[in-house]
Order: sequence, then C-alpha cells, then structure tokens
Amino acid sequence: MIKSRLCILIFACFPFALFAQGSNLPMDSEAYHLLDRLEIASGTPAPYHSSLKYYNRGDVVRYALTLDSAQVQWRKGEREQLDFLFHDNNEWLGAPEFAKELGDFRKNGGTPPLSQIELSLAHPKYQFSRKPILKYFYKTPANLFEVNDKHFHFRLNPMLHFQMGRSQDMDEPVFYNLRGLEARGGVDDRIFFYLNITETQARFPDYVNDRILKDRAVPGAGFYKSYTSDIFKVKQGYDILNAQGYMAFNITPHVGAQFGYGRNFIGNGYRSLLLSDFANNHLYFKLNWKVWKFHYQNLFTELAVRSSKATGDGRLVSKKYMSSHHLSINLAPNLNVGLFETVIFSRNNQFEFQYLNPLILYRTIEQGLGSPDNVLIGLDGKWNFLKRFQLYGQLMMDEFVFKELFIERRGWWANKYAIQIGGKYINALGVNGLDLQVEYNTARPYIYTHRDSSASYTHYNQPLAHPLGANFKETVFLLNYQISKRWRVEARAIHAEVGDDPSGQNWGSNLLLPHTTRVQEYGNEIGQGVPGTIDLQGVEISYQPFHRVILELSWLNRIKNSADDGLDQTTSYFGLGLRVNVGKVRWDF
Repeated sequence: MIKSRLCILIFACFPFALFAQGSNLPMDSEAYHLLDRLEIASGTPAPYHSSLKYYNRGDVVRYALTLDSAQVQWRKGEREQLDFLFHDNNEWLGAPEFAKELGDFRKNGGTPPLSQIELSLAHPKYQFSRKPILKYFYKTPANLFEVNDKHFHFRLNPMLHFQMGRSQDMDEPVFYNLRGLEARGGVDDRIFFYLNITETQARFPDYVNDRILKDRAVPGAGFYKSYTSDIFKVKQGYDILNAQGYMAFNITPHVGAQFGYGRNFIGNGYRSLLLSDFANNHLYFKLNWKVWKFHYQNLFTELAVRSSKATGDGRLVSKKYMSSHHLSINLAPNLNVGLFETVIFSRNNQFEFQYLNPLILYRTIEQGLGSPDNVLIGLDGKWNFLKRFQLYGQLMMDEFVFKELFIERRGWWANKYAIQIGGKYINALGVNGLDLQVEYNTARPYIYTHRDSSASYTHYNQPLAHPLGANFKETVFLLNYQISKRWRVEARAIHAEVGDDPSGQNWGSNLLLPHTTRVQEYGNEIGQGVPGTIDLQGVEISYQPFHRVILELSWLNRIKNSADDGLDQTTSYFGLGLRVNVGKVRWDF
C-alpha cells in the first residue's frame, strides 16, 4: 500500500510528456512529403503544426496510427505508405497506449504501466526482420543496431551518399562522397538525444563553386578544406566535416526543451522566407509549448559572423546572437496561421539577456533599450481543402512606411518585404501518387540587411531564409510521382529573375553589405543592378530496394543569362548515386 502511494506521488510530481518533446525526424527525410500528402488526402488533422520543422517522431507515429485505424477512403498504395513511418520510428509505436495507461494509473492508482518501449515491442506494427545479419544487426528493417531496454532505447544507423557524374562545362567530374553515423535514443521516456557526424569530399558544379568562393562557405556546411583525388581525378574539390546533435527534455506534458547544434525550418513550402535550413548548422536552445490549438516556439541561437578566410586561419570566428519566436494557431482543422518575430543582435560576441523573455515582443524590447538590433516580423499560413489541395504562403517584413508603400509608391529603399504564395495538388488529375506543387517567391532589395553588416539575417555568410538572398522573383514547379512502392520520379523547374551587384555598388542583393551603402533612396525595384535570369531543371529517378537504401539517376540543367555577359553560365549535369539513410542534396539556386 505504501509502495503504491509512493509510486503515485512520484508520477504526480514528475509528469511524463510523451509528445511535448523527443527525438525528431531528420530535416532531409522523405517522410515530410509523405506526411504532408497524407494529411491533405485524408482530411484528418495532424497532432503537430506542419510549419514548424522538425516533426517529433512520437507525434508522427501517433498520427500514422490514427490514420491506420480511421475510416478513410484510401487510394491504392496510400495505406502501405504508413508502414514506412512505422518501421522508421518503431520505438514510438507504444506511445499512445502508454499515455492512456499512464493517465489511468495516475487517476486510479494500481499497477504502474509498462514502459513505452515495452509496449512498442508488443505492438502488431513492430516488424522484425526475417533474417537479421549475425543475429544482432538489422533485427528490424530500418535500424542497423537496436537496444530496447525498459528504461532505455537506442538506434544506430550508417549514413552514406555517393554520387558521381559528369558536367559538360567541366573537365573534372561532379563528385559527392559522404560517410557517417547517426544515433538516437531515450532514457526514462523523458530525456532524448540525437547525433550524427559526417565527413564529405565533393567536387561541385562550377556555379556552386562560384557560390562557395563568394560566400567563403559551402552551402549548408560552412567551414571546408581543399581536396584532391587521383582516383576520381579531382583537383579542385572540398573536404567537409560536419555534425548535428541535441538533447531534448520533457518539462511538463505540454512543454519541452531542446539544446543542440543543427538547423530549423519554418513554413510549408519548398523555400522559406522566415527561416530555412540552407545555412550551416548552429548552436540553439529551443522551447516548444503545445496547448490546445496553439504551438508556441522560442528559439535562441548563436550564429557565426563571416569568416576572414575561406579555409580558416586558426582564429576564433566572431559570434552573433538571434532570438526568435513563432506562434502557430489552428483556426480550424484544415486552416493554420502563424506569427513570427526574430531579432539579430547588432553586438558581436554579446548576448542581450532581455530577449530571453519568452513572451514579449522583441520590437518593444529593442525600442526600450535604444538598441541598433535588426528586428523582422513575419506571417505564414496554410489551408487544406477538398482532400486534394493545399494553399500556403508567407510574408516577411523588415521595415516599411505605409504612405511610401501604398500611396506614393516611389520605390523607397526601406520598403523591405518578401512574399511567398504556393499550392499543392495531391493525386493530381486522378493519378495515384502524382503530386504537383507550384510556388512563387519574391524579395525586395535590401530586405534581411542592416546598417551593421554583421547583424544581417545570415549565418556563416549564408542566408537564413531564401538561398538567393534578396532582390529577386522566383517561380518553382515541382512534380513528385510515386510510381510504386520502390520507384519514384521527382522533377523540378525553377525560373528566377535576379539583380546582381556590379563591382563597388550595392543594389540590394548581397545580404552581407550594410544598407547604408545603397545606391539610391527612391526608384528601387526588384531585379535592379545587373538584371539576369536563372533557369534550372532537374529530374531524379530513384529505386528503393531496402528501407532508406536508394539508387538514384539524376539530371540537372542550369542556365544563367545576365545583362553582363561575364556572368553568363551554363551547367548540364548527369549522374548516378547511392543514398543510405540520407536525404537529397540539391543545389537549386
């Protein structure tokens, strides 16, 4: 009797929170597209807010189990897609039942429930491999090695991405060779961790090499060293070592915290104008508050100011700090809107503790401090309808004056905003598995910039939002066709109108230049400077013989046509690749 009361007291004082936090889906996982189309096609609302990525693995399994048992008119192959989610997140299969048993135990007493992992192992969707390798490896289809203890679970997997191809404009081959390991696990159903470490040698197409020289950083990676290979005949390559990792903690049933090194993404589109995963990994502390129809997220981040040399010189890179918050609201089961605010501190190597307040508007703090910080405000939203379509969009506002923007309309330089409008069409034209998407993005000159160049909306010289930075218009067409369980075709066509900065002039496209060096006060328009167009087409045909083992044939064609003939560039690439537990790497800019 005393023991039972003691157990009840312990559970009451330290509440479990299965879905407040936990291990997350990797940002490059194919599951994001799958979950998106399942939500649209089923009309069943998800327990997560899709604009805030990463998704929690526990939420993903809970949603997949809901769909599996729901009275939904599935098209051919759609229900089978749920198996991918069950295999990939098998440690969470028992979480819904554990939450129910825990609630009954806390309410009525009695026998404490089994742990989440014990319930997962007993779940009918937990699938074991018919022939494990050496009895210990790949005991389940998705994981090289597993540990399933009552109070501890662990998953270990290899990471591999090898791709080789030839570009018509290059003497050397296009080459990408990534190897690594990833691990995730949890302790006592309340503390979770994830880490991966990868080493990559690569030879990129010339337009990517030009971007590396301009930014002094590899897209999505940052620091690099030079690399040569006699075997692959590579003389101008790059060697990149990168890692991600975090610890996640359940604080209450509705509040979770995460401390780590990685990236985040806000939005429902192919691009994000609020916060994207284009830049390098960075240190962050994140709070997630999930209550009723709200998901409120705080993000406190340490970023790197531009490095002095492309390959580093042994000196510590200067730091800058960013605080962000995003409030996501489900106005209806199929309608979501979000409010976003972020501030980049205009004080290198100094954190302003007043921005730790998780609720107050940053603009209020900035004005109260009299600070020179860079504050941006944004909106986003999505609407699913007819079990076929989704409309989504974003608005990012840096600063503007209503009179100048809507009445006089003189092209004032400080009317800085960016807009995204997009749509998705699931099972298009009645074809099972055929998904289409169109997206339009535009950003005014000088948006994301600041009077202090180090306070621009960048990290390690790279944009924190759209890869093109500012001063552009872009239209994106995407096709994703799941032909069968193993075969898939993905295609994209991108057209962008850009304005480059001539030497010594700032027309608003380079985020690393202070806006105080602008050329003119009025008459500013998108595409100013040296106008040009970028047209990019790409196709990937993939075959998946085993879980997250993908053979891939890829083709890419990119043409830049500029008013300055010296900026013209044509790239045509064809290659073959193998990916294991790694998502796609695309250089779509």
